[in-house]
Amino acid sequence: MAISSRFLDDLRDRIGLAGVVGRRVRLTKKGREHQGLCPFHKEKTPSFTVNEEKGFYHCFGCGAHGSAFDFVMETEGLNFREAVDKLAGEAGMEVPQDSPEERARAERKKTLYDVVEAACLYFESQLGQTSGAQALAYLRNRGLTDRTIGKFRLGFAPERNNSLQSAMKALGILGPELEAAGLVLKRDDGSYYERFRGRVIFPILDRRGRVVAFGGRIMDSQAKAAKYLNSPETDLFHKGRLLYAMDFAQVAARAGQTLVVAEGYMDVIVLNQAGFEGAVAPLGTALTEDQIGELWKILPEAVLCFDGDKAGVRASLRAAERALGLLRAGVGLRFASLEDGEDPDSLVQKHGAEAFQEVIDAAKPLSQLLWDREVAAGPTDTPEGRAALQKRLEDHVKRIEDATVRSHFQSAYKDKVWSLGRTERPKWQPQGKRGAWTKKGAKAQVFEGDAKHMAVKAAKVDLYRSREEILLAVLLGHPKLFDEVGERLGSLAFGAVSLDNLRQEVLKTLSGQPGLDTDTFQDHIKEAGFGIILDELLSSRVFEHAFFARPDTDLETALTGWNETYELYCRRDLQAELQEAQRRLAV
Repeated sequence: MAISSRFLDDLRDRIGLAGVVGRRVRLTKKGREHQGLCPFHKEKTPSFTVNEEKGFYHCFGCGAHGSAFDFVMETEGLNFREAVDKLAGEAGMEVPQDSPEERARAERKKTLYDVVEAACLYFESQLGQTSGAQALAYLRNRGLTDRTIGKFRLGFAPERNNSLQSAMKALGILGPELEAAGLVLKRDDGSYYERFRGRVIFPILDRRGRVVAFGGRIMDSQAKAAKYLNSPETDLFHKGRLLYAMDFAQVAARAGQTLVVAEGYMDVIVLNQAGFEGAVAPLGTALTEDQIGELWKILPEAVLCFDGDKAGVRASLRAAERALGLLRAGVGLRFASLEDGEDPDSLVQKHGAEAFQEVIDAAKPLSQLLWDREVAAGPTDTPEGRAALQKRLEDHVKRIEDATVRSHFQSAYKDKVWSLGRTERPKWQPQGKRGAWTKKGAKAQVFEGDAKHMAVKAAKVDLYRSREEILLAVLLGHPKLFDEVGERLGSLAFGAVSLDNLRQEVLKTLSGQPGLDTDTFQDHIKEAGFGIILDELLSSRVFEHAFFARPDTDLETALTGWNETYELYCRRDLQAELQEAQRRLAV
């Protein structure tokens, strides 16, 4: 008995190919693929790859190739139906029973693809006719070239009610089929009314490049009808699952472009024409969980750039809140801000692609967007104000289901709340040889500890700069730790200007080029003008206080040392905050 392709697609999305294969093969992430030793033949060097995006595994050694279902069939000796039943049970899904109705639906779906494709060709042809002259002029006035108009298959639906029906009837496509495709509505008298009349037509394609629906913009500014109109839900079209121009975006993403989520059709088309071919848009709704999942199937991170008005800001915040429950290690969203009244289309038209690229480069991570929102929501200049801020942030963090991601959010927000209570730092004066620094008039504090507190030597000197040097030195010798410590390092502001400049360069480099090896990373730092300070930090002067900062130290030891130093560095801010609170209470 056949199983519907729709169910199989949903099951594939739910289980994840890497998760299925990873039960039997130890996989390592390599770019967009996973690699491991082939389970189907003996080998010492991995030649077995898993491509989650494309949905197949392949061995370059023995030629084994297939889907998640094939893998279970081969490794567990099951037939196809048994493999589907097994995976569906693990995913908590019930395999639908095949029926004459289901088979009829599958045949009807095949027919609908032909119907909407025929309609698309008709709409395209009308754009070049006299009736479509106004629509064509509108598109050109919006800055679109004929090449772009053709690329997106833009068209026009004439105002006359039976124009589409007449053209489709000549092809043997009648009212019931047009109704099933969402192109017409049935009146009480049994006649049909065309949905898209007097509108510029924007075909909506699925990820495979097949037309599945349409969007239309009305041309008559005096009309009372909605400005934009989309196809209704059909067997082909589920607007909460698709994104406009996803077919182009997935190709662009594989070529290294950024995924950019804008608000509307014209934003996407203008961005695409300007070179941002990774641009997509929701289909008349707020960004849904399914659409966020679709983005992450293509790239682990997307940038949302909605309009700069209040509605756009609200849409960004809704998307951020919706994404919280979906976050997992390695995937996320960033948010680009536009000035009030600006949108991606207008920005590119007025200031060019470079201006938009600057906006994308300045996009904030989801955690920062929520932080900025909550900081602006109330006072933070008192302990009780900061406590209220922390409570609001905790309410967001509770929605994160992934325990690891939730822990990192909690840590980052705790550090940021503490930083709001920092007192102004004293000026720093150079003391002694080799540029060692100390706070003027301060004595070194000694912290008690034992061997398991590996940052104790640095703490004994009680030099803020010394701790800043150690925090940087560890990362300079162990750039792989950036995922663990980068966000916390980004929340700090070093007292020594030269060290803070280096801190910012480290953050910029490792966030923009993840995965750099130590030598390449240090070469980049030298080329950026920090060669002298790099040599100072990776020297015995630092290592004698923090052995874990040595480049040859294992990652676990280096991370433990970094965490200890970070806690000591932040402790002074907590102490200062408590002292300030006590002072106020004593008044």
